[in-house]
Amino acid sequence: MSRRIVIAGGHGKIALLLERLLADRGDSVVGLVRNPAHVADLEAAGAEAAVVDLENSSVADVTEHLRGADAVVFAAGAGPGSGAARKETVDRDAAILLADAAVAAGVPRYVMISAMGADSRADETRADESGADPVFAAYLRAKADADNAVRARGELATTIVRPGLLTDEAGTGLVTIAEATGRGSIPRQDVAAVLVEVLDTPDTAGRTFELIGGQTAIPAAVAAAVT
Repeated sequence: MSRRIVIAGGHGKIALLLERLLADRGDSVVGLVRNPAHVADLEAAGAEAAVVDLENSSVADVTEHLRGADAVVFAAGAGPGSGAARKETVDRDAAILLADAAVAAGVPRYVMISAMGADSRADETRADESGADPVFAAYLRAKADADNAVRARGELATTIVRPGLLTDEAGTGLVTIAEATGRGSIPRQDVAAVLVEVLDTPDTAGRTFELIGGQTAIPAAVAAAVT
């Protein structure tokens, strides 16, 4: 059965791959983008584009774009060249805004692309793990705060996916999924494929897991993660 999926950060590398996978199988896909110049790329991937600046929109603004959706995916990010302030306004605040809009629109499902290392430990620990890079430490804090805030929206069936180091290599279809996988890399293609499987697996709701390349086929890895 075709579903309507809205993806925030619709022009990101993972988002474009996800849009293509979903559209190719017949889902209705909407990507939220800030830059109107990106609309054509989404349409080429089979998605409808909606121009929405999540840093400067209200919950009511975003809610209108989510009505009738079966799920939302948060794939937005401030990007590697941004400073600590935008980690808060995009990676944290925009994720929370999307959750509030999803609740307001009656969307039942929320899938978050988070980051390995984002958790509820002390800020000092996270700063140490990031090599004392203050911007990366701010990124991990923003992701952790967003994850916690979205989990707290009890109306949403939320899955939080925390990939390892992302690469642009061809996907293998083989991954490792666990609450803690250890460090590792994973092609963006495989992350996108895992997100599709997560959307298709209701029992992943309420779960947070890490994701790296591995030796287990994606459907079996996702199934094992919820048993």
